[in-house]
Amino acid sequence: MRNRLRALRDERGWSQAALAERLDVSRQTVNAVETGRYDPSLPLAFRISQCFAVPIEQIFTPDEHDAPPSGGRR
Repeated sequence: MRNRLRALRDERGWSQAALAERLDVSRQTVNAVETGRYDPSLPLAFRISQCFAVPIEQIFTPDEHDAPPSGGRR
């Protein structure tokens, strides 16, 4: 999953530690989400969305490998 977390954080001049404190997570978690090593849980994604006052879909977008397989219907 791609995300705009770092860009949003940079726009506000927040460090990873400052964002982590606002989200009640570790700085390492913020770093892992920013670099795409970790996809946040839905509750964390909602907290991120609320923190930046931006809809989730403007922060997180699926990668090609996240898309559902094409083909027949179930």
